[in-house]
Amino acid sequence: MDSLSLLLEGFAAALTPMNLLWVFVGAALGTAVGVLPGLGSSMAVALLLPVTFTLDPTGAFIMFAGVYFGGLFGDSISGILLNTPGNSSAIAATFEGHKMALSGRAPQALATSAIGAFVGGLLATTLVAFGAPIMAEMATLFGPAEYFALAVFAFVAISAVVADSVLKGMASLLIGLAIALVGIDGPSGASRFTLGIPQFFDGISIIVVTVGVLALGEVLYVASRRNHPTASLVPSGGRPWLSWSELKDAAPAWLRGTAFGLPFGVVPVGGSEIPTFMAYGTERRLDRRRRRPMFGRGAIRGVAAPEAAGNATAGTAMGALLTLGLPTSATAAIMLAAFTQYGMQPGPLLFEKNGDLVWTLLASLFIGLVVLLVLNLPFAPLWAKLLSVPRHYLYAGITLFAGLGVYASSGSIADVFLLIGIGLAAFLMRRYGLPLAPVLIAVVLGPLAETELRRTLAISEGNVSALFNSGITVTLYTLLVGAILVVLVMRIRQRAKADT
Repeated sequence: MDSLSLLLEGFAAALTPMNLLWVFVGAALGTAVGVLPGLGSSMAVALLLPVTFTLDPTGAFIMFAGVYFGGLFGDSISGILLNTPGNSSAIAATFEGHKMALSGRAPQALATSAIGAFVGGLLATTLVAFGAPIMAEMATLFGPAEYFALAVFAFVAISAVVADSVLKGMASLLIGLAIALVGIDGPSGASRFTLGIPQFFDGISIIVVTVGVLALGEVLYVASRRNHPTASLVPSGGRPWLSWSELKDAAPAWLRGTAFGLPFGVVPVGGSEIPTFMAYGTERRLDRRRRRPMFGRGAIRGVAAPEAAGNATAGTAMGALLTLGLPTSATAAIMLAAFTQYGMQPGPLLFEKNGDLVWTLLASLFIGLVVLLVLNLPFAPLWAKLLSVPRHYLYAGITLFAGLGVYASSGSIADVFLLIGIGLAAFLMRRYGLPLAPVLIAVVLGPLAETELRRTLAISEGNVSALFNSGITVTLYTLLVGAILVVLVMRIRQRAKADT
């Protein structure tokens, strides 16, 4: 009951004309950036991060709520109409969604995607709103050793899952940790990796890292490909809603997809790729039992389930971020950076120290989902017009906006040069197949892991066994080892099948 009253107070704070405007602006900008191929929801949040620092914390996070869900839906628009998903989480829905578009059912595919995003996000946000206080109380059981174990779990799990090679994932992780270590070490006062440059003494801003890795790196990668493929845009016209028979067909898939996505939001496995593919695979197996299988010809369930799974994962990821301070995806890592820029540390104490802001943010997530449905159900074909913008104009604008955003956030020309250097490094990572998510996770969680490791060793007077003394740490490390073994076995089997 307390959660309900606090949530209603959050709605009262969020439902002001100015805050509603920020939700609409966030959802529109998030969808606009997310719909463009190669950009996606993570870049939407990264590019708009400097913009929000001109707002008060409440307005900024309400705008982020719109960007967060708007970018996810934008990813799917380009996948359905162009067969080029904006992000890896939208790949599974693209398989059947693009086939629906080719058969003249593009509006129905977009409507299925929009409603699925709404259903998955709504159920996940409801679970977070009423379960977050309980999770926050459970998080008080975590001490320095437990938080260090949690950070290690996030590091290794994400590095092992998101890359084709575990070595590539770990290499990306080490790059991120090296960036996180730049600056003056607090306890000792020693400078680390600064090269004697005064501008590096305060460390490298998370804004520079996120914009350089996600935005400028992508621009350089696209520019380096002279003959990059250009897909044809499928026209989208007709009724932007579903018939009763289509609703009955999609509804069970929305619920099953949501069930897949909910638990993955609190597990650091690199985002929503796994639950979306699991939801898609389940619907494909169920379709084989039907009298008239539809998969391969544009099955509406093949769009409904992955979309619901992706947004459900994004919703519960917000719960893990608020209660544990644990980002379970690249987008959540950027959100965590936004919290720290405002002097707030997500975790169990966030609900006590900044309760008004947290409940307003949770309420704005509900509002953002409704706004997302209003903006995208009837107007998705209009968003698709952005896909006709020539790429050289598009990426030139992104480069300009990235540079201006970084300079405006710090007023330092050194950050602009650093942005170029990180962008070049991100280009090389893309070129050689190194994943980007571990870099962002390491940059955000690296300082936390170092601090908690030092605290644990200081309390135990240097006894390393203190890192494994509690049941929580043993459980986390056991789960980590188990997850790595499962991934290795699956990869070995895949290679064995490929060889045969």
